[in-house]
Amino acid sequence: MAKRVSGVAGFWPDEYKLLDAAKKTYAAGYRQFDSLSPFPIHGMDDATGIKRSPIPWVTFFAGLTGASFGVWFTWWTSAVNYRLNVAGKPLGLLEALPGYIPIVFELTILFAALASVGAMFILNGLPKVDPPIIDPDITSHKFCLFIPETEDGYSAEKAENHLKSLGATEIKRVAEF
Repeated sequence: MAKRVSGVAGFWPDEYKLLDAAKKTYAAGYRQFDSLSPFPIHGMDDATGIKRSPIPWVTFFAGLTGASFGVWFTWWTSAVNYRLNVAGKPLGLLEALPGYIPIVFELTILFAALASVGAMFILNGLPKVDPPIIDPDITSHKFCLFIPETEDGYSAEKAENHLKSLGATEIKRVAEF
């Protein structure tokens, strides 16, 4: 379970003001802040300095592994382990490849999907038991920026003044998030 931290949270009435506030907060030198909203906001990753996820690479290499395993396994089962010539069909890899394509495709999808889900769980730290709640309305209509106390040069008063200057409609000091 992740360590909980204290900090300051500022709330905005719509996503455009939150996005603008996130850009200005990043420009002001904050790097560990977080944005919370009821839905994904286009451009928020760039505004908060979040780097691209490694999950597409995990999916790609898992798919390659699945395809390679599919080609090897279908060839090995039909040409090596249980060599049975049915109706004169070829046993070599290249000659019989069209018959292997459905299995190769399915194993590619299977490996890629399972690895993607597993990587998502690991990278997101799931499952989270007893997740912290700043405000229950964030899940429906509020938009929030949270500046944690772990931020370099953190001061609650400085963070509150920064969020007020950006037009936050409400500011809360959060004991443990």
